[in-house]
Formats: sequence, structure tokens, C-alpha cells
Amino acid sequence: MSDMTKRERVRAALRGEPVDRVPASFWGHDYVREWSAEGTATAMLGQIERFGWDFLKVNPRATYYAEAWGCRYRPSGAPDQGPVTEAVILKTADDLGSVQPVDPRSEPFGEQLEALRIIGRGLAGETPLIQTVFSPLAVLGALAGRDVALVRDWMRLRPGDVERALDAIAQTLAGYAAACIEAGADGIFFATVEWGTADNISPEEFARFSRPYDLRVLKAVESAWFNVLHVCRANNLLEAALDYPVSALSWSIHQEGNPSLDNVLRRSDKAVMGGVDQAVLLDGTPERVVDQVREALTATGGRRLLLAPGCSISPLTPEANLRAVRQAVEVAGGRS
Repeated sequence: MSDMTKRERVRAALRGEPVDRVPASFWGHDYVREWSAEGTATAMLGQIERFGWDFLKVNPRATYYAEAWGCRYRPSGAPDQGPVTEAVILKTADDLGSVQPVDPRSEPFGEQLEALRIIGRGLAGETPLIQTVFSPLAVLGALAGRDVALVRDWMRLRPGDVERALDAIAQTLAGYAAACIEAGADGIFFATVEWGTADNISPEEFARFSRPYDLRVLKAVESAWFNVLHVCRANNLLEAALDYPVSALSWSIHQEGNPSLDNVLRRSDKAVMGGVDQAVLLDGTPERVVDQVREALTATGGRRLLLAPGCSISPLTPEANLRAVRQAVEVAGGRS
């Protein structure tokens, strides 16, 4: 098979068609530079320049969603440590009423849209680009300082107030997700964060407090060709979201209680994204990383696979391990 462009390779993988080699991409935070549109763009474009990844999943600072509703954070100053929380807006259930829709183009959303425009110019249409968007429930959790137990208490004691807040957040995120596509993204990377695991939420709670609001956001970008659902953590609830309207499903196959790549391929017509454990990338050898690449290729036959980490990788990940991934997919080529 002749060499494909990155866009051709990713599109073919999403459709389950033959590829010259499996597309790959890895991503993580740049805790020092992610505090401005220009800094975020420079950090993201640098990953493409260094490793030639087939697509770019933008990894903005995760706090920007909560910042939009008034939470405050500051940089840690350390390259391997995320932002430090200074203030959150939801402390009691009575505070839920303060969560109203926000202009999806105002700051800090405007900053992220500008980052997308800068990145798009830098990629010049060659590399597919997707922007991270948290689920409405994940944003609500962030507004409460990511206190899972507290939010679950509100679900039980004040479900109507929780739903009204989620409605406002979903309305905002739907508008923002659509604006991301207008700014040049090819899709969104829709992440459940800590609300995609049975360790934190029951299937019934997920069906009530996550699913309907998730679908509102995803509907706003249904015309985009590269939307991805990322279900985080061990014991994940991917089963409850297999029918979400996305092109690919992303999760960690190496965490306890999670399904394998081939298991999900058998039960879904979507592509799968993952295969490499971020912990092995950080602490393992290049040889162990290559072993995981080969295991993912064997499990899927190289079809409907986008090789990626199970979740965001550490800023301290050795470059040698990432280059080992790149070399392994090139050597393997296409599979059948």
C-alpha cells in the first residue's frame, strides 16, 4: 500500500479500512506553558514537530472549565504538577442555583478557541486536530473541588438542583463544542474524567446525571468526523456509553475491570483508541512499550485502531519510550 497522508490514515482507521500503518498519537499536559493560548499552542505543536504524530489531541489545562464559572487556580510552578486550587464556587447544595449558562466564547473559552486557531494555522491542514471537552457532570464536579462524595450526596438529596445545574453546563458546553469546530477542530475528545467509573457512580446515576447531558453536547458536534469518547479510570462504565454518537472510543485497557480492545471491537462498530499504558510509558523500558504496541496490533489486527495512551501521559515520560512507539508502528505497517 502506498503511503497515506495523516488525514487519509486516520479516516481509514476510523472506518475500519486498510491502512499503510496504524495511526498513533500521544498527549499530556505542559503545566508551565498551558496558561495562555500562545503557550498551549506552542506546546501542542511541539509534540507534532518532535514525534510526527498522526493526529493532535489538544491537552489544555483541565481547570479552564471550572474557571469559566468562577473557580480560581494558580500554576504550581513545577513541570510535573498541575494547577493549585485557590477557590471553588460550589461548597453546599444551596450553591447549585448559582450555576447558570456562560457565554461559550467568553474567557477562558475564548482563550482556548484562540489556541485552536493558532494550532490550526501551524498544522496547515495536514494533521487532524481534536479538542478536549469535559462532560457536564465532570465540570459540575470540578466546580465542587472534585469532591465526588459531596456531589453524590447532592444527587441523592437535591437531584432537581443538580439537574438544573447540569442543564446550564450542558447548554454552555454544547455551544463551546460547536465553536471549537468553527475554530478549526475536526472533532472533540469528550472526557468523563472521574465520573466514568463504577467506583464513583452507579450505572443508574450515570444514566440520570451523565448520559442525557453528554448527548446534548455531542449532538452539537454531530457533523464533525472525528469525535472521541474517553471514559476514564479503572472499572469504567464504557459499557453504558457504547452507543454514544462518536467515531472512536478511548479508555485504558490496563486498568482493573476495564474491557480489552478486541472485546469492544466485537461489541461496537466504532474504532478503538488506546493500547499503551501511561504508567509503562513513564517507568518502563522502550522494549516493554514496544511489547504493548505489538499486543494492541495483535488484538485488533491493526483495524479500527488508533494507537494511543490509556490517558494523559506524564510530562516526565522519557522521550525514548515515545520514539519507541513511533518506530514500532512504522515497522509493523498495516495489519489485516
